[in-house]
Amino acid sequence: MKYFLAFFLSTSFVYSQQTDYVDFKTAKADIVFGDLIIKEVVGIISYEFEILADTDSIYLDAQNFQNINYILDGKLTDSLYNGKQLIVKHPFKANSKHKLDIVFITSPKKAMYFIDWDNEEGRKQIWTQGQGKYTSNWLPSIDDMNDKIEFDLNITFNKGFEVIANGRLTNKQINETTITWKYDMQKPMSSYLLALAIGKYDKKVAYSKRGIPLEMYFYPEDSLKFEPTYRYTKQMIDFLEEEIGVPYPWQNYKQVPVKDFLYAGMENTSTTIFADSFVIDSIAFVDKNYVNVNAHELAHQWFGDLVTETSGTHHWLQEGFATYYALLAEREVFGDDYYYWGLYEYAQELLEQDKVGQSTSLLNPKSSSTTFYKKGAWVLHLLREKIGDKVFREAVRNYLEKHQFKNVETNDFISEVEKASGEDLSEFVDKWLSSKDLNYDEMFYIVSKKSTMTISHVFGMDCKKLDCESIIENDKIDYRIKISLINQIDYDIKSKTFMTNDIQFRQYLSQKSSVIPSELKEDYETLLKDKSYTTIETALFNLWQNFPQERKKYLNQTKGIQGFNNKNVRTLWLALALITKDFEPENKTKYFDELTGYTSSKFGFEIRQNAFQYLSQIQACNGVCKENLEQATKHNSWQFSKFAKAMLKSIE
Repeated sequence: MKYFLAFFLSTSFVYSQQTDYVDFKTAKADIVFGDLIIKEVVGIISYEFEILADTDSIYLDAQNFQNINYILDGKLTDSLYNGKQLIVKHPFKANSKHKLDIVFITSPKKAMYFIDWDNEEGRKQIWTQGQGKYTSNWLPSIDDMNDKIEFDLNITFNKGFEVIANGRLTNKQINETTITWKYDMQKPMSSYLLALAIGKYDKKVAYSKRGIPLEMYFYPEDSLKFEPTYRYTKQMIDFLEEEIGVPYPWQNYKQVPVKDFLYAGMENTSTTIFADSFVIDSIAFVDKNYVNVNAHELAHQWFGDLVTETSGTHHWLQEGFATYYALLAEREVFGDDYYYWGLYEYAQELLEQDKVGQSTSLLNPKSSSTTFYKKGAWVLHLLREKIGDKVFREAVRNYLEKHQFKNVETNDFISEVEKASGEDLSEFVDKWLSSKDLNYDEMFYIVSKKSTMTISHVFGMDCKKLDCESIIENDKIDYRIKISLINQIDYDIKSKTFMTNDIQFRQYLSQKSSVIPSELKEDYETLLKDKSYTTIETALFNLWQNFPQERKKYLNQTKGIQGFNNKNVRTLWLALALITKDFEPENKTKYFDELTGYTSSKFGFEIRQNAFQYLSQIQACNGVCKENLEQATKHNSWQFSKFAKAMLKSIE
């Protein structure tokens, strides 16, 4: 009993002081996979490390491993493991260097996800998500982001699959039934940024202005979606390199779409993994594109990967910077008004948060994502306004160069800004970073003054003095202005309002009201031909509901349209086809089977959720549907799992 008490006290002490005693330098891992159904990972990882101060033990994080052993300096063999950490007991001396070889077997419950290996028709993949989940669930590593390590991965997997990881692919060793993929990282990074993605992909490679390879992966069947999905990638990396003033810091940049991803995207070092719902065609580009996520994760390669926060108190140094530089990159693509309208929308989100008493300091580690992302971006815009473009760029460049491959706190950045500008920023920090106050009026004044067209026009218009109806009906006026004016006055949509080529304004018209006056029927019907899946979906439902006598016509007009990757148009169409009297009675069974089939785990959770919702609404969730719903309650996406549990309860 005394032994175990001493053991856990030692573990706790080491955990809180680890970076003071040891610096892990390099890690070389060989990973193979056992039984894919039980998610078995088998591997050897070798660490080289330096002892900074005398200590009797060090540790590595390893969550719930089935088997784990180590060899220290090729001599001492042991397995002191408490289910969370592997403890290495040894009288380590300061300034000594060591090698630690770890052999392990595990079946991770999170951080590494095995997709569709129990589904013959599924899209078989393995992918990782380390931020917030911890790489230590599948690889003995360091959960503390303050210890940066140079990782090299060798991954052996079945032939017929692509294996993608951080760094540069140096060799593909062809074995009898497998391939060993050897990836090399030249610079250190935090363990949570380690990435692995396995699946059936094709790829295209472009090159930045500096010659950085841009490897863009896609599913073989999605070759026609490649260009709209990755549109502007090269332009944005070229812009960011010039704007930031520090070259892209890694050997290459890879982007990989995966099924059922937990977030929009994740900025793993040199290897962004993103949700395949952003794989789109040219029509979907108008409604839902990858540009902002692309720019955001790309900006993280500097802010988050090159320099990494020491703790959640400084989380804005990652998310605020990535949000700000993503908006700058979009400004390069879409223009000034896009940028200022984006800032205005960020301010509105922050204002809504403030109204319900949820505003917090930017330096509060428990702040919301809205605060870290949106207020963080605003702080950088305001700081740049205060000190000027040239000085701001100089400060950012100095900050990155001084702290590259290290961890940072807010003062590290602010001190560089003060050095470059010669200004004392203590009042600025108190007002915009330390205080929970929003200062919305000042934010609004700045953005409305700077905008060349959109915001300043909208809020400078007095519809009591101006003919706002004519402005709304003018096809040359920005759609955001027209929408704002419609919301300001009691405006009845007319036939003239539909006479515009602005797809986004027409999308707004489709959503403005679910009741369609008979005199606007023909105008509204033209929306079914728009190059917008959101517009088509909304218009189909509203027309079907308002004009029962025309239902067959509307269904025939939209019969072959799938919509986004979540099949938003197709699943709606199937539900309407099933409940439309006398519409293709000979195909009812086929349509029902198709809609029910979309609830299967073969499909991504976005498609499944649409299918579940429509089957529930038409009260047609049968045994197969319920069985798939039960399976969905165990899904790796907590949002989808929560939805499935709630729906299952509601139909029982």
